[in-house]
Amino acid sequence: MSQSTYTVSGMVCGHCAGFVTEEIERVAGVTAVAVDVESGAVTVTSDRDLDVEDVRAAVEEAGYELVRA
Repeated sequence: MSQSTYTVSGMVCGHCAGFVTEEIERVAGVTAVAVDVESGAVTVTSDRDLDVEDVRAAVEEAGYELVRA
């Protein structure tokens, strides 16, 4: 198991968190996603090391920006 925390900008509510969670969950290997809207922190648990570009693409697909990995 691997766990990484990313910072995502632009999220302001639970719906935002839901969109980000849904897209990141589609990344191969992801087993869980936890979002803290207030801080912008997104913690991703996976069964392998993830390529940050895959996570960035998922966040952008949801309409937000990955600002720190």
